[in-house]
Amino acid sequence: MTTEPQRSFEVERKFDADADTPLPDWARLPGVTSVSAGELRDLDARYFDTADAALARRGVALRRRTGGPDAGWHVKGPRQGDGRLELGWPLDEDGRMPEAVATLVAQWTADELQPLARIENTRTAYHLTGPDGVVAEFVDDQVRATDLRTGTRRQWREWEMELGPAAPSGDDERAAFFDAVEQAVLAVGGRPPSSGSKLARALGV
Repeated sequence: MTTEPQRSFEVERKFDADADTPLPDWARLPGVTSVSAGELRDLDARYFDTADAALARRGVALRRRTGGPDAGWHVKGPRQGDGRLELGWPLDEDGRMPEAVATLVAQWTADELQPLARIENTRTAYHLTGPDGVVAEFVDDQVRATDLRTGTRRQWREWEMELGPAAPSGDDERAAFFDAVEQAVLAVGGRPPSSGSKLARALGV
């Protein structure tokens, strides 16, 4: 297995939605000329950390996920400005953490890692396209989470809007885009997120 990870810098916004909340009309967003049909993805992820949450305290998330176009081991680093750097490696064959992932995580902790949560997600993904390509990807997530420490199960629906390669590059233009996203979400009954991440919500924090 190659030790060179795939790199992406995620700039996104999250929102909560009820089971019957209709999707916003994304075609009205600035710079968007078309919205693709929804692509269904079944995702299954396990998140790892130390007993005292050493990774979470440093703003780091570690998971192994199957399903979807980016199945594999993922490390999300601490927030940098408006986003986070995510590194990804292909799925292993035996379920063990690749050496390259363990080496990276060792910069934050040398303690034993243990599974904290399982997050199953039925995701529908949409590409919002403009004249120059994909402006953003919107995903509608039906989440089922299990706290593996206690067995507590939780489920919810959330939305994410992540900027794509053809997104506006200027700070003001990006702010205007996300302002329009928020207004569209609020107009159909969506609301700001109740938690900063799926993992935090799965663990009840």
